[in-house]
Amino acid sequence: MPLTDFLSQVFSVRRYLLVNTALFLLFSVLCGHAHSLSEMIIYRALQGFTGGVLIPLAFTIILSMLPPSKHAMGLAGFAVTATFAPAIGPAIGGYLNDTYGWPWVFYINLGPGAVMLGALWCGLPKAPMQLGLLRRGDWRGIALMAIGLAALQTVLDDGNVYDWFGSAFIVKLSLIAGLALTAFVVLEFFTPEPVIKLRLLGQRNFGFGTLSMFLLGFAVYASAYLLPQYLAVTQGFDAEQSGAVVAWTGLPQLLVIPLVPLLMKHVDARLLVGAGFLVFAASCFMCLHLDLDYAAPQLFWPDVTRALGQAVILTPLTAIAMVGIAPAEAGAASGLFNMMRNLGGAIGTAAVETFLTKREQFHSFIINGHVSLLQPATRSRIADLQQYFSTHRAASAVDPQLLTGNLQQYSMAHGAAGVAREWHQAVIAVGNAIHEQATIMGYADCFALLGVVLLAAVLPMALLRKGTGAGGTAH
Repeated sequence: MPLTDFLSQVFSVRRYLLVNTALFLLFSVLCGHAHSLSEMIIYRALQGFTGGVLIPLAFTIILSMLPPSKHAMGLAGFAVTATFAPAIGPAIGGYLNDTYGWPWVFYINLGPGAVMLGALWCGLPKAPMQLGLLRRGDWRGIALMAIGLAALQTVLDDGNVYDWFGSAFIVKLSLIAGLALTAFVVLEFFTPEPVIKLRLLGQRNFGFGTLSMFLLGFAVYASAYLLPQYLAVTQGFDAEQSGAVVAWTGLPQLLVIPLVPLLMKHVDARLLVGAGFLVFAASCFMCLHLDLDYAAPQLFWPDVTRALGQAVILTPLTAIAMVGIAPAEAGAASGLFNMMRNLGGAIGTAAVETFLTKREQFHSFIINGHVSLLQPATRSRIADLQQYFSTHRAASAVDPQLLTGNLQQYSMAHGAAGVAREWHQAVIAVGNAIHEQATIMGYADCFALLGVVLLAAVLPMALLRKGTGAGGTAH
């Protein structure tokens, strides 16, 4: 994403976008044909290299090629890719996976991709390549950024698996990420033609707007990860069932997003963004009382509320963040703006995963402190469970030994063993119930965390100023 502006200048926007779109479709097909995990990882990485170009270039095209009067409408279309797509994707993917098999999750890209290729071929103007720019490229900055971001992403993805800083592997990668990214930031301020124009963050609206975008990415991607996980782990939903629930965070956005440009003509963009964040936060706080009976019907209104909040955030946030950005800097701003959203998503997913583990452990500890074999309620529950397991054992088939052995000896030996086994099963069942309750409470805490993050995202809105975006209308 951050290299998109530089490489699109080298090869031209049209050529760079067409080639990467074609390669993205090719690697999508290869992913569907992967025969091993190693092949899948390689093809997915290549798919990511080419797919990472699409979002920032779409953003750049809106700001640089559409007339100012159409910027709000173009940004609304862009909002569909940023908030609607992550919400509706699990529903479509779950249906395809359960109905036709997992390869179709990748093959579905071919239809829209073919239409996209045709539209790009006809709609984008031709421009010459400027290969001479490669000699002036900020290759030291590119290398430091690549090393730093790769190390950081690995830490975020695998930190919870390796117990974070209890692992020498994670500690080493964290040091590499910290040193490389620090050196990168310093270098970019002293390089005449930096690969990432970090100075843009010094502009009031763009800096605070990017911060809000980072927090939005944190919440959108973390919630997109959290909700299907909750449904699968605590409710036993399969991919298609989870997708149907998650779809309600996306479908209402199709109705609301086209109306946002009209709202922007009459309502301050800052108020729209702030209201969207508050509604999104409210949807998270609606999930604070999760229990074993909290599934699809109970999640309907939180999902719809989340959809309404997300739908009114991105378009006005992007417009107000671009205040003061010249059209010539739109590409650089786009790469940085969208990279921060994705980085927020990576950090958000890792944070929620770790937070869930820690809160589940915390709640297990608290509940275990109130469950003791010395307490009458615990003994009564174990006795009920013993009776349940005893009844099921008695209803099972008669042991063949009863037909040939001594009935009295068998009853004495197996009766005692049966009681001990049933008591053990009852204790395990109580432990599983504690873990189940602690897990559900952990998920509720994660939704609370996302709500707090979204409330924090409202604060930068008070520091933004009205004005005109990159060639756009006043808000």
